[in-house]
Amino acid sequence: MFKLQVQDDDNDARVWHDVKSPDGRLLTFDNEADARAKLEELYPVLVKLEGYSAGSKRTRVLNIIEDDDDWKKK
Repeated sequence: MFKLQVQDDDNDARVWHDVKSPDGRLLTFDNEADARAKLEELYPVLVKLEGYSAGSKRTRVLNIIEDDDDWKKK
């Protein structure tokens, strides 16, 4: 499963936020290609600028790894 994140703060490149749907739920995707297509649809300028910029990235697709072990949750 994959999710989208965008960095909006020009002063602090460590600040990222999850991209959510209009109803406030986290946007998730079953495959990376779909996630990247949606990211480009929602943020076309940022995605295209990353191809020309030598600076930090402003968008990213993250793989959500589920924990399947039997450790107790704290």
